[in-house]
Amino acid sequence: MSDALLSALAESLADLVTAVETSDDEVLDPDAAVKWLEHTGHTLGALGPADRRALDGLFRETALRRPEGPRRAALLRLPAQLGVSADLRPASPTATARPSATAPRTDDPAGACDAVAERVLRFAALVREADPATPVPTCPGWTLADLTRHLGAVHRWTDHLVRTRATVRVHVEDLPLDPPTDPAAYADWLTEGADTVLTTLRAAAPDLPVWSPGADPHARYYPRRLLSEAVVHLADAELALHGAAEPIAPRVAAAALDHFLTDAPYVPWVAEPLAHLDRDGAVLRLDARDTGTVRTLVLGGGGFTWSREDREDREDREDREGRAAREVRGSGAAEPTVSVEADTGELLLLLHRRYAADEPRFVRTGDRDLLDDWLAATPL
Repeated sequence: MSDALLSALAESLADLVTAVETSDDEVLDPDAAVKWLEHTGHTLGALGPADRRALDGLFRETALRRPEGPRRAALLRLPAQLGVSADLRPASPTATARPSATAPRTDDPAGACDAVAERVLRFAALVREADPATPVPTCPGWTLADLTRHLGAVHRWTDHLVRTRATVRVHVEDLPLDPPTDPAAYADWLTEGADTVLTTLRAAAPDLPVWSPGADPHARYYPRRLLSEAVVHLADAELALHGAAEPIAPRVAAAALDHFLTDAPYVPWVAEPLAHLDRDGAVLRLDARDTGTVRTLVLGGGGFTWSREDREDREDREDREGRAAREVRGSGAAEPTVSVEADTGELLLLLHRRYAADEPRFVRTGDRDLLDDWLAATPL
């Protein structure tokens, strides 16, 4: 089924259900309306998690095509009312967590843009002097030329979406990317595209509605997305050319790691395998030893939820509870099935499968099978 047909069907269903919900009692019997909506919700709720997330995204696209007003608001409420978004979104990082010297500023698009610019320049400097045909082991089948072309394509795709205020998906292959015919010129093409998209993002209002492949359909989504791309692919280039990746600044790695965990349930080829892991209640704990931040992932409900506790918050909680009381009552955190400890950047590259879990940089305790199952189910 084509994307155009899926979008048309979702828009028709959204309009129909919204019309039923908002009909005057004199036009449509309320009991009949409730019955119809309950039946529709039950049918859609029986879909698998990946299909429900896809439908959630299509409903949001339909809403964003409408002007501001009650109609758009009603359409935006529709996924939750029909049960296709409830309990699907990952938990946000701990709501009580406060900014600190080590906490990521994921709410700062300008800061993310600055970090993207720095890493793109480092990437370009690496590949400019390298053989474009150099294989990239962490991206099987790709060369440095392929990796550079991919990163440049992501920049131009993002610029198009935000600059045109796109409210529907646009495929990157449908855009005129115009890469140079000589791969040796890719580095300059990459930096030109990065300059363009970062100018667009810095000028855009963070809450500007824009289609996104993740949980946040606004312009503020894309600086974090580009930062994650830049950090991971810079590591790819470093591994390809030097056999090792430079350490990633903890704040930057944390922003990319949180972005990964927030986006994963919206990536179909990740969400579907996770839904079939059959490990409900299992807990994967990621301990960042450089910052003291703990991220706890709990599997279940056809996906997973996650939370983050920063060092300052944990110390404050322990002070409030007292050591003796804490030993008796417990901290309230889920008991991990498996734990992995490493620096934040190393955890990021582990989840992106750039590092293997059996490398000595990682300290693992608990059920190794759960970690292996998670990594096998979450390729990006």
